[in-house]
Amino acid sequence: MPVAKKDIISRLQKDILLWQGFTPPLAGKAKGIGLGPLESAFPNGVFPTGTIHEMLCPTAEHAAATGGLIAGLLTRLMKQGGACLWVSMHRQLFPAALANYDVEPHRVIFIDVQREKDLLWAMEEALKCEGLAAVIAEVKEISFAQSRRLQLAVENSKVTGFLLRNDPRKAGATTCVARWQVTPLPSQPHDDLPGLGFPRWQIDLLRVRNGNPGSWKLEWADGHFIPVEEEKAVQINLQERIAG
Repeated sequence: MPVAKKDIISRLQKDILLWQGFTPPLAGKAKGIGLGPLESAFPNGVFPTGTIHEMLCPTAEHAAATGGLIAGLLTRLMKQGGACLWVSMHRQLFPAALANYDVEPHRVIFIDVQREKDLLWAMEEALKCEGLAAVIAEVKEISFAQSRRLQLAVENSKVTGFLLRNDPRKAGATTCVARWQVTPLPSQPHDDLPGLGFPRWQIDLLRVRNGNPGSWKLEWADGHFIPVEEEKAVQINLQERIAG
């Protein structure tokens, strides 16, 4: 292909990403959220904020693992201030547990509703509030039109939304930027100490708009997401901290 055509295609791809809300990071100022190699799946290699992410939770185990992953993400999303709104019909999350992920529980506002249509309404209205860092809603089903309304809400506010699809009957088409499924993995004790190790997950990006789906294994340790492959390096780091 001639160089001129390649340049035109490259510019068009960049323009399309900008129109869809994917802003490239400034030189030397990567806007990563700490997910390591997983972030390479997204356009420009950056976790997209100001969009809606769909998290499939077909079982209670998946829902618990997803809650842990989101808590780790909130650590970064709430770093610059702002509260988080968590909307559900049958809340299972224990707020005090958020402290294990360096999230201050009092900065998370929980709203419990009785009807799913009220849940989606509350999420849509919350996503319009620029002062929020993130909005999370536990839903069963959502139509393409409903997801479109949520996406339109964040285009101005730039608030990041998470849809936890608990027990979905059918994963239909939505406007969400990515479709995730988080599966819990057995933790590994460190230094032969008894008890449980750090939480681990297998993270499957089933669909990524303009990105590359794939699977990764991450662990939450010392306040960071760490690829499981780096387990030995983590152990050395922890030993150094203990020795110091």
